Amino acid sequence: MGKVRPRYVKSLARRLLETYPDRFSENFESNKKVVAELADIPSKSIRNKVAGEITRMIKKMKAGASEKAEVELEEQ
Repeated sequence: MGKVRPRYVKSLARRLLETYPDRFSENFESNKKVVAELADIPSKSIRNKVAGEITRMIKKMKAGASEKAEVELEEQ
C-alpha cells in the first residue's frame, strides 16, 4: 500500500498543475526543480511530496488518455 498524502499537498499539486500544465513532466527530478521555482515551500520534504503527487497525477492522466485511445480504436 502507498502512503496517504495530506489534503494540502494534493490541493497545491492540483493548483500548480492547472496553472502551469506545460512545465511538468513524468520525471520526478525535473518536477522537483519546477516546484521549487514556482512555489515558496520552506520544507524540502513537502516540496518532494508535492512534486511526487504531480508526477503521479501526470502519469495517471497519460495512462487514462492511452486507455481512452485504445477503446476508440477498438470501436472503429
